[in-house]
Amino acid sequence: MSFVNRELSWLEFNQRVLDEALRESLPLLERVKFLAITASNLDEFFQVRVGGLHLMRTSGSRKRGITGMTPTQQLLKIRERATQMYQDQYTLLNDELLPKIKQEGIILTHRENLTPLQLQMLSDRFDEGIFPLLTPLADDQYAPMPSLPAMRIILACELVNNEDDSHRHVFIPMPEQLPRFIHLPSTENNNTSNEYLAPTEVIVAQFCDELFPDETVKSTMPFRITRNGDIAVQEEDAIDLAGEMEEVLAARKTSNTVRLELPNKAPASLKRIVREVTGASPPELYPVDGPLALTDFMSIAFMPGYDDLRDDSWQPQPSPATEPGESIFTTLAEKDILLNHPYESFEPVLRFLEEAATDPETIAIKQVLYRTASESRVIDALIKAAENGKQVTVLIELKARFDEARNLSHADELQRAGVQIVYGVKGLKTHAKIALVIRNEDGQLKRYVHLGTGNYNESTSRLYTDISYLTSLPAYGKDASLFFNAVTGRSKLTRFRKIVPAPTHMKPRLLELIAAEAKRAKNGEPAKITAKVNSLQDQEIIEALYEAAKQGVKIRLNIRGICCLKTGNRKEAKNIEVVSVIDRYLEHARIFSFHHGGRPLVFIASADWMTRNLDKRVELMIPIEDGPSKKRLIDILDAAFKDNCNAFRILDNGSSQRIERPKGKKRFRMQEHLQNQARTAAKTRAHERSTTFEPHRPSDL
Repeated sequence: MSFVNRELSWLEFNQRVLDEALRESLPLLERVKFLAITASNLDEFFQVRVGGLHLMRTSGSRKRGITGMTPTQQLLKIRERATQMYQDQYTLLNDELLPKIKQEGIILTHRENLTPLQLQMLSDRFDEGIFPLLTPLADDQYAPMPSLPAMRIILACELVNNEDDSHRHVFIPMPEQLPRFIHLPSTENNNTSNEYLAPTEVIVAQFCDELFPDETVKSTMPFRITRNGDIAVQEEDAIDLAGEMEEVLAARKTSNTVRLELPNKAPASLKRIVREVTGASPPELYPVDGPLALTDFMSIAFMPGYDDLRDDSWQPQPSPATEPGESIFTTLAEKDILLNHPYESFEPVLRFLEEAATDPETIAIKQVLYRTASESRVIDALIKAAENGKQVTVLIELKARFDEARNLSHADELQRAGVQIVYGVKGLKTHAKIALVIRNEDGQLKRYVHLGTGNYNESTSRLYTDISYLTSLPAYGKDASLFFNAVTGRSKLTRFRKIVPAPTHMKPRLLELIAAEAKRAKNGEPAKITAKVNSLQDQEIIEALYEAAKQGVKIRLNIRGICCLKTGNRKEAKNIEVVSVIDRYLEHARIFSFHHGGRPLVFIASADWMTRNLDKRVELMIPIEDGPSKKRLIDILDAAFKDNCNAFRILDNGSSQRIERPKGKKRFRMQEHLQNQARTAAKTRAHERSTTFEPHRPSDL
């Protein structure tokens, strides 16, 4: 069987994002946004994936992945591909984006092009708001070097003593409390409204001599360290998981360097000393032709006052399934609700929790939290519920990478309010998206459930595409109770009637569904699989798809990111089509459809088709059985394969090719279509309400 390397496939996904930044047809600040996203993506990739490969290589591992490459071989290939990506990023920035935003009056300043008045303004700003926050770290040969912070710009300074002409080096980390860019007003007298942005490291380099009396700053150079972030709790030894997680967070600050970014034009002496201090070998060195940390350009992309340089906003629409002023529980007693975020608002999910917090009939709430917003209405609702005497149990996953500190903080808040906290499941990450509300209705207990593909995070719910399913159907409610009993009470994940959990049942069920389609195709029956996932990497799933394709199953996959399945004209792949949609929202929903002899089986899931999700995480796959909801999900799946504006075809070498609209064919953009669909449905329902008179019944009065 043929496969594509996971890490190289991910880099090709990031190239698709960069291709959006390269599109001249996009508004200028949208292009800046996509460039910043590629940089942010690379940051996490180096911390986690490259960091993990570094650990494997250091330990002497020669374990080969599914493509047969050792960790060392993968690192060499990654460096080659990432180096090209850096060149593409900075060529775009320097040749196109910076000149174009300058034409629009947004000017990135350097020491050489500051006017005397601007220099004075910056000097005042430095003295009052920057100088007090700076903490220089000396490179002292007689003392251990203080640990330099990762993922922050640091200014290396070479100093000369004015008395004895001796040299020394000092490192100044840029304070986290400061913005990356300091805004300066225009000082021109030609009625222009130019906005000047001075990078913080440029300001510090200009005035850092004030920190070192009796010394001269001979030269400066900004640099940035990426350390290995692939450090986890050794759970078999963990007695206090929260305490152990705090140690992991501390360890990441001092772990090995996996990437060192610095300007390609910088004093050789400073480059040498920085390499020595950071322990970076030549393969970890990434010289760049411009400002570091392009992820910070996101603040420029969202600068107020430049709406004409951005896309028109798309507002989440109210779901036609919910009624203003009606309790969410009243609605769910009559029907299920399927929501397609962010086209449809996340508000019903928040109402589900907020109503439960104050509802006199609610007696218990149980929920899994993986990633939440920093200012979270979900957390507030759970705290209020506990304070109102509800029994509230929350499984909060402390091993949600890079959100551990926030989750520790939220767990502490919840615990202080009286919420019963469970810190995940030993040996597994809990990635399921589920909330259960139990009400006492006239002496009878009734369960209401939310199940979804995305996190309980109202911030990302406006940026990520996800599916929510709310129901009061008894079979789903009973399964939800069984699930929480399993993850909080260590009982087995068994006896489920509807919900399919991982790591126990999901992969076997998927393999069974794929095999069933293959059997139908072999017997000459129509057979089809359509799926939408973020990543496809699991070898067993890929091999099952290859086998099904060989039997004649038509397989269509919409995969945003990693795709280790190799497309092409080989017998096992010729019936497989893979597309990837990159647009204004991050594609995040997982939806699976199996033709099943013309009676489609349709599922949503929290899990991607990756080994880590199917074998090493607690996940949920949910069958959607009511006709209208199934049809909606199938329509969403189909839309990706109609997109001729923002879709890419995944090629047999793992790279991508934008799908161009054939001449004469109507333009179709999936995300725009779904937004218009949500807008039309909301308007139609609002019109129905405005033209329908509903009398008050005696029981209403």
